[in-house]
Amino acid sequence: MNISPTFLVLVCLRFLLAVLPLPGRNLLKHDHQLSSPLTSYLHLNEGLWLLDNNIDPYMGGTFHHSPLLLSLFSTIVPPLPIVWAVSDGIGAWALLCMWRARQGLSSQKGTKSNVENLIVSVYLLNPYLLLPSLALSTSTFENTFTLLALMFASQGKVSSALLAIAFAVHLTPSSILLLLPILMVLLSSPVSNLASPRPFNGSLKHIPFLFGEFTLYWLVLVGAACIITGGNWNWVRASWGASLTLPDLTPNPGLWWYFFTEMFDHFRPFFLMVFSVHLVIYILPVCIKFQHDPLYAAFLLVGVLGTFKAYLTLADPGLFLSMISIFPEVHGYFRHPIITILLHLHAALLLPLQHVLWVSEGRGNANFYYAASLVMGMAGGAGLVDACWAGMRIAVGDAKVWAEEKLDGEKGKVVWWEVVQQ
Repeated sequence: MNISPTFLVLVCLRFLLAVLPLPGRNLLKHDHQLSSPLTSYLHLNEGLWLLDNNIDPYMGGTFHHSPLLLSLFSTIVPPLPIVWAVSDGIGAWALLCMWRARQGLSSQKGTKSNVENLIVSVYLLNPYLLLPSLALSTSTFENTFTLLALMFASQGKVSSALLAIAFAVHLTPSSILLLLPILMVLLSSPVSNLASPRPFNGSLKHIPFLFGEFTLYWLVLVGAACIITGGNWNWVRASWGASLTLPDLTPNPGLWWYFFTEMFDHFRPFFLMVFSVHLVIYILPVCIKFQHDPLYAAFLLVGVLGTFKAYLTLADPGLFLSMISIFPEVHGYFRHPIITILLHLHAALLLPLQHVLWVSEGRGNANFYYAASLVMGMAGGAGLVDACWAGMRIAVGDAKVWAEEKLDGEKGKVVWWEVVQQ
């Protein structure tokens, strides 16, 4: 694959940030906006220490990482910042390959270098992605596996795509939302068809076989996790169950934590079910509406996760914002991009400010920080709605304005829409 010099420079810069003793790195590790109880480096380090001392990390109810990460960082590589830098580089490369597959470009061609430089820069320089990576949040690995799954699906590599999404689902069960659009990409094409919507042209009879292969990979990962823990199944409740039962209500930029902080225990199970099902109900409507472009459907579902995920960090909306760069055909159809940008700017300013006032200085309360979380939720929702609008609006075409001479001699304007689909 032809790699641009800009890509190499940015990757080298990212490696440099990983090896330099940056001031404030420890503060980033304690920041609740950059890592959650499920992705925190501090919790991961605690689990590694417990494992080294022959103590089950999942007994205390505070460790929520996958046993695969425990095995990786205890036997293969230590949890050094360079590992996160490598993951960022792989994620940027996957996003670039995805764009090339969508444009129908050969992996050996070096065309449209300016666009490719923009795509790489938007990913590697995105503060929503860079800061969690510098904080050593394992959400970086989740994003990388998600991008690898979408990249392999765009390239038609069935086994690789299913294995990558199996890893992503194992690390964070909410990634199951992306399984159906990935299967649809494998059965059709990643090339943009937003301007010419038509019924899904893939063979639906192959979906059970693909799902069976995904299930096989997922079960192998589950078996490996059980072997690592010595046949103990406590990790299932501690790792996967945390996303459903919300045992740790540490503040984060998401919408769940404050709601369940104020929730009476009697109503908690019902609303946990409601919030969890709320994520799932988006899958079929989005995939049906955008069946002509399943890669765009996957992008929208990434946006759903980046807005409504249980333990949200900045890395989740960051992935959605970075993926916008590979869909240039819809950029001209966004309805309110300025409002979305301003909402993100407000959230980026309010979240650290309210976090310091409440957690560090003790001069505020939970309402202050949750107000900033609501701004972040509005920013994610505005971007998601605008992306849905642009994906449907492009099929209508552009407005054509013509001057028409009226009977009394005055000129008027007649506006109609040129439909572009075939």
